[in-house]
Amino acid sequence: MIQINEHFAELPQSYLFTEIARRVKKYQEKHPAADIIKMGIGDVTLPLPKVCIEAMHKAVDEMAYKETFRGYGPEQGYAFLQEKIRDFDFKPLGVNIETDEIFVSDGAKSDTGNIVDILGIDNKIAVTDPVYPVYVDTNVMSGRGGKLLENGCWSNIVYLPTNSENGFVPELPKEEVSVIYLCFPNNPTGTALTREQLKPWVDYALQHKALILFDAAYEAFITEKDVPHSIYEIPGAEEVAIEFRSYSKTAGFTGTRCSYTVVPKSCKAYGKNGEVYYLNGFWKRRQCTKFNGTPYIIQRAAEAIYSAEGQQQVADIINYYHENAGIIRAGLSQKGFEVFGGVNSPYIWFKTGEKDSWKFFDYLLEEKNIVTTPGVGFGPSGQGYIRMTAFNTNERTLEAIERI
Repeated sequence: MIQINEHFAELPQSYLFTEIARRVKKYQEKHPAADIIKMGIGDVTLPLPKVCIEAMHKAVDEMAYKETFRGYGPEQGYAFLQEKIRDFDFKPLGVNIETDEIFVSDGAKSDTGNIVDILGIDNKIAVTDPVYPVYVDTNVMSGRGGKLLENGCWSNIVYLPTNSENGFVPELPKEEVSVIYLCFPNNPTGTALTREQLKPWVDYALQHKALILFDAAYEAFITEKDVPHSIYEIPGAEEVAIEFRSYSKTAGFTGTRCSYTVVPKSCKAYGKNGEVYYLNGFWKRRQCTKFNGTPYIIQRAAEAIYSAEGQQQVADIINYYHENAGIIRAGLSQKGFEVFGGVNSPYIWFKTGEKDSWKFFDYLLEEKNIVTTPGVGFGPSGQGYIRMTAFNTNERTLEAIERI
């Protein structure tokens, strides 16, 4: 008799963004003429940089000739992209990352979910709350969640509240944990940590032999000088942290799919008897077994980002979305909302007043025809908040704020 992985049955029926899509579809069916502005899911609206399109065309042409055709590539990524990542993303920060510590993939969502494959089932997980749902759900799927409680939390996961009361700076865990998920600049709150605020987390991990899974997907949106772009700017982090990065929001690769994960060779984990294992080799083994590599054509497009033209084109894209974030922040503030984020990230997080997050989501959808994301969908501490993204067009962003 075939048996199911019953941990999947323990999950709520619907993923957050699937539920949002269901509600929007239901409303559209009843009101087909409604002019809906979508500012919920973090998808982009600007096209890929021109240099990326040109690089993909060239790579496609290479596939037409025996001399330049490419078949299976290295699972961890082509050297031409790994070298650009090392030289452009880390060396300017004073961070020494080698190419064999860089693993090119098809999205940070994939890697933040798949990384649990190399971690023991008994690890105690800690997440900030609110949190990107993938961190929690993938651990539940793997059997680390425990039981779903009435407040929406899982019994075996430690939740670290981030809210306006603590300045969106989570406190260190009061109980010992093994794995800590940190996303800064944060999805969903749009807030960031300074170097001074991030250092205690690295110190904690060093002291407790814990692992930090650091999601830096939005680092390109950082504007403030005291906010680190990489956790490896903090001394000792290479021994206790894995970092995830993405081209999705920075260069419009949401549909093209390309990202990378950094696993330093000095990053350690331990066996049940205290044996030391190095995670770089484990992740490489996992990728070589379960992942066939990001397509050559896509990696050539990502490589083009690092050209002089590519750097300028990407900067123009980020500036465009930053302008949208500023419009949302200023507009909501003028209308009396308490607003956070949008300075070092493309996400704006604001209080709904006394209203429930889902009720306010429905109000904005049905009365203003604007799609947002209810804060409580990211965790209990998100109750009473709404997230908006800056990824729509400039014109539609202005219109959305006028409607509100």
